[in-house]
Amino acid sequence: MIRLSSTAPELAFRSDVTFARETLRAYEPKNNEQAGQQAAMLAFLDEFPNTAHQRSCVPGHLTASSLIVHADGQRGLFTQHKKLNRWLQLGGHCDGDANLAAVALREAIEESGIPNLIIDPTPVDLDIHTIPARKADPEHLHLDTRFLIFAPEGAQYVVSDESHDLAWLTLKQLADCADGSVLRLARLVLG
Repeated sequence: MIRLSSTAPELAFRSDVTFARETLRAYEPKNNEQAGQQAAMLAFLDEFPNTAHQRSCVPGHLTASSLIVHADGQRGLFTQHKKLNRWLQLGGHCDGDANLAAVALREAIEESGIPNLIIDPTPVDLDIHTIPARKADPEHLHLDTRFLIFAPEGAQYVVSDESHDLAWLTLKQLADCADGSVLRLARLVLG
């Protein structure tokens, strides 16, 4: 397993969607559902080859997220998301960066306030989900590539303005408050 810090050259900003395509093609699906997600995401990149990683791509856009694993290996960091009011992994929009691992790491640092996070740049899960219409934003898809990030010993999070709360949760605790796709990610990493 390769682990990269936020200063690794492999995590540089990439504007060319080809970089995201390479990441998605290299992903090895664990089952037919994940193979279907991979095929759908690659087809989306074919349909929107220049804008798939831009928030302005109205049908949907690429996002990247991560499960930050506590140093004890038993808990993951989750956010009670302000807009969606659900417990989710940390992540967000690519905003023009096709380096999905870099996006996931950037979002994890911004949303957790934890410095010195280390990412495994190999995706662990793919998920396409619908985001409901809200204010001026129409309903759209998030085509999410998910990664594993490791927190340093003694990591202390800071709740950002994007969250109601953050919490280190075990798989058992998460089972009572998260949806199926979040639980699937947690089972891959914490189960």
